Amino acid sequence: MQDYSQLYINGQWISSSGQQTFEVINPATEEVCANVVMGTKQDVDQAVIAATAAFKTWSKTSSEYRAQMIHQLVNKLREYRHELAQVMSLSMGMPLHLAGEVQVDDQIDILETYVKRTQLMDEIKTIGNAKILKQPIGVCALISPWNYPLNQLVGKMAPALAAGCTMIVKPSEQTSLQDFIVAKACDEIGLPKGVFNLVPGSGPEVGAALSAHPDIQLISFTGSTRAGIHIAQNAAQNVKRVVQELGGKSPLIIDKGCDIEAAVQYGMDDVLINTGQTCTAYSRWLVHTDIAQAVIALAKQKAEAVVIGSGPDAFMGPMVSQAQQQRVLNYIERGIKEGAMLVTGGLEKPAGIDKGFYVSPTIFANVSNDMVIAREEIFGPVICIIEYDTIEQAIELANDTPYGLAAAVYAKDKTLGFDVAKHIDAGMVYVNGGRYNIEAPFGGMKQSGNGREFGDEGLHEYVELKAIHVDEYD
Repeated sequence: MQDYSQLYINGQWISSSGQQTFEVINPATEEVCANVVMGTKQDVDQAVIAATAAFKTWSKTSSEYRAQMIHQLVNKLREYRHELAQVMSLSMGMPLHLAGEVQVDDQIDILETYVKRTQLMDEIKTIGNAKILKQPIGVCALISPWNYPLNQLVGKMAPALAAGCTMIVKPSEQTSLQDFIVAKACDEIGLPKGVFNLVPGSGPEVGAALSAHPDIQLISFTGSTRAGIHIAQNAAQNVKRVVQELGGKSPLIIDKGCDIEAAVQYGMDDVLINTGQTCTAYSRWLVHTDIAQAVIALAKQKAEAVVIGSGPDAFMGPMVSQAQQQRVLNYIERGIKEGAMLVTGGLEKPAGIDKGFYVSPTIFANVSNDMVIAREEIFGPVICIIEYDTIEQAIELANDTPYGLAAAVYAKDKTLGFDVAKHIDAGMVYVNGGRYNIEAPFGGMKQSGNGREFGDEGLHEYVELKAIHVDEYD
């Protein structure tokens, strides 16, 4: 069992002011795999003092120096690739052969894109007699979720570093192990003390202390909409900036005339790759009535062929915890009671598995958009199939949700798909299997949050604009 008993504050590994620890349970084996220190409000205060002091000098460093630091961190994390994949496989249950590709590689590549973006801080825009300058916003609190923990840490940390901000990082209790590796990497490359501070802990203790702290200027949070609302309320006391990536109930429109095989494979892979524990997962399939039966039959076939477990051939692992497993099973039971047709899956564990927090890939058909399973984020391997008659009706159904994070369209051609995509209220829409772009802005509309991560837009969240007015005289 691994032991992570110290916080990382002001460039040093130190003990917490409290005595509480958290047992990380491997969801594939149901055994404790690590023990993690839990920080306190006092630890947060200490970290904020360190970050505030560091900001005075780090914010004034050259863009070239910050680029050099980020580049060194990229190289160091690539040295730790296997270790990063290993700890996330342990804490999340994702099969190890997938964890490196899904949970590590893109994340380090995203960090690398911010090497060049440090230069954006040097840009000066002239509007008449005004010069528009950028400066870093200040001390930032970065609160990451458990489902893509390194991805969301990097999505917050990379632009903060590039802009010249300092930070206090709070990972999810269940998946904090990779953050300790990142802290070690920061220490080994000589990142100035106080720039990166790591304080794991609970939401009610550490999260609340961060969101309400008067000396923190920005809080970036990824998690549930419910928790996001609470954090925004705390942050409003000090009028700090809040950037949030919250829940989703993303639609996949499958229209007649499209490549049905490609559409179904795309949708299945998207939902099952992280056991449905993806904020952007296409959990609502809106399918044209003319092809509905073909889609249902093909989806059933593919779901029942998925290899489940933790071995080298597995595509889908367990839920992250017993609580999450039970939450998903409750939704499946609710769907059955609501009268949706259970195509495959259900309440029983996958065949041949007797240990671990597993849920069978589950498909419901004959779903109406007012059912609970169609409206609430299940965060598990559950797909709801809703039929439509016209593309206008499909767009209306796609938008009939409190969320607006992501969507996908499979149409007979990309031109039609693009036209449909323009009418969907979502921050990201993928057409006919369009590839994920790590330099495009990531974020949602409506109750899926505000602000953006990644790309130039991700950097702008950590920037204050200053207008200096100077009249010119002869």
